[in-house]
Amino acid sequence: MSGPGFRSVVLDVDSTLCGIEGIDWLAARRNNDVAERVELETAMAMRGEIPLEAVYANRLALVKPTREEIRILGDMYISSIAAGADEIIRSWKRSGIVVALLSGGIRQAIIPLAMKLGIEEKRVFAVDVRFDGSGNYQGFDETSPLSTAVGKREAVERMKLERPLLTVGDGTTDLATRDVSDAFAAFIGFAARGPVMRGADVVVESFNELDRIVTNGI
Repeated sequence: MSGPGFRSVVLDVDSTLCGIEGIDWLAARRNNDVAERVELETAMAMRGEIPLEAVYANRLALVKPTREEIRILGDMYISSIAAGADEIIRSWKRSGIVVALLSGGIRQAIIPLAMKLGIEEKRVFAVDVRFDGSGNYQGFDETSPLSTAVGKREAVERMKLERPLLTVGDGTTDLATRDVSDAFAAFIGFAARGPVMRGADVVVESFNELDRIVTNGI
């Protein structure tokens, strides 16, 4: 792409907008075996070594996050926002750029982050989890495409956002959006994954770099 900047930006959350992997953070509250297994499966899925759907349900079943833990995770997302991202996202929105969050993470934990950044709840695309009356984990929305390796591609298609459209992320699940966006930026400020960098139109290390691309184009 060349010429003026982008009219819509779709951002991954874990290890892109925020410096944590939500499921890994939740797993770290369990024993070491669970934490290590979940972290390994997350890393393998984000590098494209195994499909996300092969581990998604298993990771949540191992962790069984409670409603209260999800609430705390929401606070952790807010406290780990990438440097400068808050004001940059607000400046994009002031200039009329549409910003959406697209994540394979837990929607209930991401909504408070979106509210903090002034992003409308309707622009948050993530996976809902279910709890019983006591706040214990009861499962997740297994119909969500975002629990699969290529589901973000389908989600971006459904959004029907104004073009040109830039998608941004760190994992192979994000790279899957490349064919349905005008450009894909690999964000390596928190995690650098070779296959994602090689498949991207541009690689950025910070939101300041990303801002220049959003404003001026590639």
